[in-house]
Amino acid sequence: MDLPSLAVILQAALTPNTEQRKAAEESLKQLQYTPQHLVRLLQIIVDGGCDMAIRQFASIHFKNFVAKNWSPIDPDEQQKILPTDKELVRQHILTYITQVPPLLRAQLGECLKTIIHADYPEQWPSLLQWVKHNLQDQQVYGALFVLRILSRKYEFKSDEERTPVYLIVEETFPYLLNIFSRLVQIVNPPLEIADLIKLICKIFWSSIYLEIPKQLFDPNVFNAWMVLFLTILERPVPVEGQPVDPDQRKVWGWWKVKKWTVHILNRLYTRFGDLKLQKPENKAFAQIFQKNYAGKILECHLNLLNVIRVGGYLPDRVINLILQYLSNSISKNSMYQLLQPQLDIVLFEIIFPLMCFNDNDQMLWKEDPHEYVRKGYDIIEDLYSPRTAAMDFVSELVRKRGKENLQKFIQFIVQIFRRYDEAPAEYKQYRQKDGALLAIGALCDKLKQTEPYKSELEPMLVQHVFPEFSSPAGHLRAKAAWVAGQYAHINFSDQNNFRKALHSVVAGLCDSELPVRVDSVFALRSFIEACKDLGEIRPILPRLLDEFFKLMNEVENEDLVFTLETIVDKFGEEMAPYALGLCQNLAAAFWKCIDSADADDDEVDDSGALAAVGCLRAISTILESVSRLPDYFLKIEPTLLPIMRRMLTSDGQEVYEEVLEIVSYQTFFAPTISLEMWSLWPLMMESLSEWAIDFFPNILVPLDNFISRSTTHFLTCKDPDYQQSLWHMLSSIMADKNMEDSDIEPAPKLIEVVFQNCKGQVDHWVEPYLTITLERLRRTEKPYLKCLLMKVIADALYYNAPLTLSVLHKLGVATEVFNLWFQMLQEVKKSGMKANFKREHDKKVCCLGLTSLLALPGDQLPGEAFARVFTATLDLLVAYKDQVAEAAKEEENADDDDMEGGFQTDDDEEDEDGSDRDMGVEAEDGDEADSLRLQKLAAQ
Repeated sequence: MDLPSLAVILQAALTPNTEQRKAAEESLKQLQYTPQHLVRLLQIIVDGGCDMAIRQFASIHFKNFVAKNWSPIDPDEQQKILPTDKELVRQHILTYITQVPPLLRAQLGECLKTIIHADYPEQWPSLLQWVKHNLQDQQVYGALFVLRILSRKYEFKSDEERTPVYLIVEETFPYLLNIFSRLVQIVNPPLEIADLIKLICKIFWSSIYLEIPKQLFDPNVFNAWMVLFLTILERPVPVEGQPVDPDQRKVWGWWKVKKWTVHILNRLYTRFGDLKLQKPENKAFAQIFQKNYAGKILECHLNLLNVIRVGGYLPDRVINLILQYLSNSISKNSMYQLLQPQLDIVLFEIIFPLMCFNDNDQMLWKEDPHEYVRKGYDIIEDLYSPRTAAMDFVSELVRKRGKENLQKFIQFIVQIFRRYDEAPAEYKQYRQKDGALLAIGALCDKLKQTEPYKSELEPMLVQHVFPEFSSPAGHLRAKAAWVAGQYAHINFSDQNNFRKALHSVVAGLCDSELPVRVDSVFALRSFIEACKDLGEIRPILPRLLDEFFKLMNEVENEDLVFTLETIVDKFGEEMAPYALGLCQNLAAAFWKCIDSADADDDEVDDSGALAAVGCLRAISTILESVSRLPDYFLKIEPTLLPIMRRMLTSDGQEVYEEVLEIVSYQTFFAPTISLEMWSLWPLMMESLSEWAIDFFPNILVPLDNFISRSTTHFLTCKDPDYQQSLWHMLSSIMADKNMEDSDIEPAPKLIEVVFQNCKGQVDHWVEPYLTITLERLRRTEKPYLKCLLMKVIADALYYNAPLTLSVLHKLGVATEVFNLWFQMLQEVKKSGMKANFKREHDKKVCCLGLTSLLALPGDQLPGEAFARVFTATLDLLVAYKDQVAEAAKEEENADDDDMEGGFQTDDDEEDEDGSDRDMGVEAEDGDEADSLRLQKLAAQ
């Protein structure tokens, strides 16, 4: 198809007319795999005479097609782009990338990233030479743009995967250095120069992020780079052209250059600032770096910070990075000596003002309190926040250099408290008081451990924190709640003070300002944890929960749910009257989080998703609190079923583990398993076969519960046929040669569940299950999986010894199986401990299997075999008796509340003592009798 015709189709794809648009989209779909279609799209993107909307649509279509089809995930999948077309795209995209406007360049950059990650260096060996050539020509911007994408491919690679970086640095860095040097020397440089320098900085960053290339260890080469970076660091940013708008100003080109320069110097400092952390071959270079550059960087950083001291502007990220450098310098003697002469100025005139409530905080608090709350509890925001970096500096200073700094800093804070108390209401410095409270909260760990402050904490709270619960300034009420929460765990000499703080925090839940309510909820968590007398909270529990859920309707935040979990955990079964209401509220909050996450699918904000996970975790905590009240599970089930049904599909991949935990509680503690709950079985099976194999250990738990607690339905239902469904899943997983031993461990456990719970009712499954077990046993290497597979045979013998023995003889493996079994029973480690069947449950299953053989008629078990079985059984019984006795001694400390019975899923766990509750066997009446019988035998 010619270019004008393709442009017409692209134009039609943008029309508001649904019929025309769908026809155009269908045409594009049919054209996408035709020869040279990609090349034509590329030509339209670069065609300046074409309408910009068509070019933009073409660039998005091009990007999406390349991302999906350039390098298919499945190596066996047929290539959908012809090699000749790929070659044409590679030839043209490099020159086109500089010819298009920034909007289109961003799309082509994403395409180039996909192509480079797939093709360089194997399919595109000429790329580096193109970059090198253009760095010497007039196409410097294009070469830098491409080199940045190329270097990013290796930014996080290590060892052998990083090898191509060395050639890239060797071939390009000499030219980069020359270009950088020329750019830095330009007087009154235009903004375009900032873009070029920024690209050079980003290339340098990607090349040094994990490891310094050996070319830079040359002192002369490294010094040439450092002189340029220090020049950029020292040079004031041009005043002319700076945007007025704060959001545009911080991303302005010259401030971006400053940020990347500070970033690079910080990275070099963290790599070479501490001689103790260096590899032997790097120590000499690290000494040169410390001697020649570390102090100079510190000096430049202090000069930069002085800008904000006198009211100038620095972007938040730059301030944050500089304070990180200062914090890293505190523990190093030579750097601390350089910092000391200016430390008081830094601490009291730069750091402390950054900790105080400011104009931006006030504006956000007033105009968008939800955003204020989000930023305050967002970990990512902390990475860029000057306030967080200031708090970290103070904490590091008193931790590493507390002897000379803690007292003077606390005296400074006390003076602020005193001035605040003495000032008339209209002259009180609310913002300074806010900063002082933040400092006290940030230093809580140090102050709790250090005299004389440790004994003065309670009076300090009473005198300087508690009064702010009723402050006219909302931010001080919020800060008072936060600080009170930080100190809730101290020993109050007067319990009335604890009580007053608790009730003030609870009152904060009803504050008119949203941030105060949120900070109060978080503080409440600490008070509930610290509360020795729950009688203080019990009377207000209904009101407290009511306010809590009002807040959850306003704010999506996982930390809110942590407080609820703490309340439920603390009150246990006392929460039963509220359990249904809590679950209903949490379910509603969960759906709200999911809906908002779906609506904001394109945004990076994960707060809604995290809050959704928190809601499900809180529901699990509630279910655990009422676990001894089974009827509650039937009442709660209708509320939770819609969540379980939807989230057990691929829609729930982000919360799958949490949902499976809820399913496990519902199937284990409910008096009976309803047909509605059984409707979840096919969903789990489908997910397991398609994408959820990593969750197999989690899925095992509810499947065990279904079989062991609703055995009749499992055996009798034919639509769907659960027995057939289970067989289909287990046989495909056990036979899969691509699956690691550790991945299939739940499979033999489920076969055990069937044999243990369906005695006399699944004879027709004995041979099929034994067959797949033996096939897997032959190629299994992991000892733990071998034990699990051998236990399937033991369980089959316990289920029906004559039938199992006849199947083993029919398959011609009886002798082989028993020889391996006895060998595994006798195998010991160097320490003398048994190598296999380590847990009580393992020994018990083996005993039950072997003792089942002893009951066989003589003609089925010859004398020699009888002797071996008898000896092995006696040895096992003695070991079992010793382990039961040992477990009885440790019973007080043992946690046997695990609903799934202590499933073991990896090597670490296989060394732990397992209880008799494995596999859901404990739910069967016969199991207790078996245990008693074995214990009596062991005693004899």
